Amino acid sequence: MRLATLQSESRDGRLCVVSADGARALLVPEVAPNLQAALDAWAQCEPLLRQAQERLNEDGALGEPLDVRRLAAPLPRGYAFLDGSAYLNHVELVRKARGAEMPPSFLDDPLMYQAASDGFMAPTEPIRASAQEHGIDLEAEIGAIVDDVPQGTPEEQAGAHIRLLVLINDVSLRALVPAELGKGFGFLQSKPRSALSPFAVTPDELGDAWRDYVMHLPMRTWLNGDRLGDPDCGTDVQFSLARLIAHGARTRPLAAGTLVGSGTISNRDRSRGVACLAEIRMIETIEKGQPETPFLRFGDRVAIEVTDAAGRSVFGRIEQTVQPVGDGA
Repeated sequence: MRLATLQSESRDGRLCVVSADGARALLVPEVAPNLQAALDAWAQCEPLLRQAQERLNEDGALGEPLDVRRLAAPLPRGYAFLDGSAYLNHVELVRKARGAEMPPSFLDDPLMYQAASDGFMAPTEPIRASAQEHGIDLEAEIGAIVDDVPQGTPEEQAGAHIRLLVLINDVSLRALVPAELGKGFGFLQSKPRSALSPFAVTPDELGDAWRDYVMHLPMRTWLNGDRLGDPDCGTDVQFSLARLIAHGARTRPLAAGTLVGSGTISNRDRSRGVACLAEIRMIETIEKGQPETPFLRFGDRVAIEVTDAAGRSVFGRIEQTVQPVGDGA
């Protein structure tokens, strides 16, 4: 099942189901007004949403043509966004570029921070930044939206709480990161709002590509139409989404609608390219002594997409342009 949210006068938008071909959307106010309401009563809402999608697939007269430009993020705002770092190749490169070793504890104890969740950018919404000098970067990730997760839920039970999956562009302002981390209090200004894919999908949409709470498909990224990379989400992954959920719930319950992110997808095979510009710069620093690739500039276009073995765009495509704050274009 694929769900989306149409923009409306409400900050939470209007929930709709999406046809199998991604061409049409059907509003479902009789089931739930928005995705958060559906997540709050998932056991009752899920079968009704699936029935609505079946009707949409069977009757070509139902619904309306889907225009991705009219979509909000599938979850326009959430109660929490916990972002992990499941792909340790990315962490190793970060530390190696500055001459530091990765602590052995990182192999068993996931990195995680609490990111901005009061609003998620729509899949075609511009990335608005105050200054290019802040080091604007994309980070392509997979994320799980959960139902209520009790405090202390172990890894072997945590995966059962995954209700939906989304793609995330976890925008980072790299030039602001060192000073913030140096304070010892974590990210704030260096981690603005993230964008979500057009569709939130139930794990069964992935078929055999969803195994052990890991997506086994490539994460494709582009910059100004040129390939950045297609690292495989099922390769070089240290922690499953179930492990990250359990980590987040160790000392607190997670409310329905919490988003748990995988961190930047990263493979050791450099022929697979990258899912963020920082990784290119780290490799250049290691090999050449200094980075050469610039971070994002105003006017740059980024795209993120996952296609399955049949070539179908599973989540739809994130397509964003970098713009200065206040530019209404």
